[in-house]
Amino acid sequence: MERLQLPLITKDLRRKMVFLTGPRQVGKTYLAQALLKETPNGVYLNHDNLEDRAIITRMAWLPGTELLVLDELHKMSGWKNYLKGLFDTKPPHLKILVTGSARLDTFRASGDSLAGRYFRHRLNPLSVAELPDSTEATIDALMARGGFPEPFLTETVQDSERWRMQYVDGLIRTDILDFERIHDLRAIELTLELLRRRVGSPISITSLAQDVACSPNTIKKYLAILEALFIVFRVTPWHHNIARSLLKEPKLYFYDTGMVKGGEGARFENLMAVSLLKHVNAIEDYEGKRASLHYLRTKEKKEVDFAVAIEDQPATIIEAKLSESELSPALAYFHGKYRLEATQVVRHLRKERMAGAIPIRRALDFLRELKM
Repeated sequence: MERLQLPLITKDLRRKMVFLTGPRQVGKTYLAQALLKETPNGVYLNHDNLEDRAIITRMAWLPGTELLVLDELHKMSGWKNYLKGLFDTKPPHLKILVTGSARLDTFRASGDSLAGRYFRHRLNPLSVAELPDSTEATIDALMARGGFPEPFLTETVQDSERWRMQYVDGLIRTDILDFERIHDLRAIELTLELLRRRVGSPISITSLAQDVACSPNTIKKYLAILEALFIVFRVTPWHHNIARSLLKEPKLYFYDTGMVKGGEGARFENLMAVSLLKHVNAIEDYEGKRASLHYLRTKEKKEVDFAVAIEDQPATIIEAKLSESELSPALAYFHGKYRLEATQVVRHLRKERMAGAIPIRRALDFLRELKM
């Protein structure tokens, strides 16, 4: 299965380094190997491998290397300065792809600058827009198995659950410990389990801390780690220019929809969230526009599930429903009061129609039209 980003990455590699980030096992290595197959003299080096690490440290790859893939390099001490020096002194024929399962863009808040030396590409789970000939069954599969390639392509849902059990265990006992020293694995494991049951609801740090029996600052630390490792992502409330949308608690969704523990409604909302996140990432990475994903909620609890903002202005608001074809009153309220483009997306809908100026769309058709 060829990922849509393959030709885009190939193009960018001719000009700068490429940073390819995303969750573990989302397909970064597969994509890198596909690029290596198209390059006569390429080499893949993983910092987790001791032999590869020695080659990386000494920059001991062959002089004729045309594509250098460096995986998990962020675990190397001083990796930013290493890349800066490598890029500034590399021969013209050398292309550099850096991949990792933790956020490589966190360096932007620190002192060492790699500005102007790289293009960012974020690889997200498979989506309806990326899968050719998607059908209603595709949505069912993405909701049940998630969009990670291996569980999505397994023969049975049970096989995908077996994969997920090992995946979650590996995240907690390997990736999180590699990322930061955690003294109480049970607490972060419980935090993750509670989040799996609270998808789509505003997250109260205080309430979560009470449930886990730890301090609010500890919960904030755990959430930051889970975000940095691409396990969850937050959707914050939009408040600019909407004076009464003042609720500050974020909602948290999973990159892997299969991790959601809840009914069809929760899984569908998570699928919508990760699909829209992939959409806004594509706008940023390939169109060069600032884009972000939010939700709307007023003090009176009028709420709309999603708002896509482009260049710090809400471009469209979206309400996700399982089967209701009647227009959401909150969606109509925000559309009318703030003149926002609005769409109601319904998982099970017999016929698409207009409700005044607001389209009520079938989920399959709406998701097909997203970028990526």
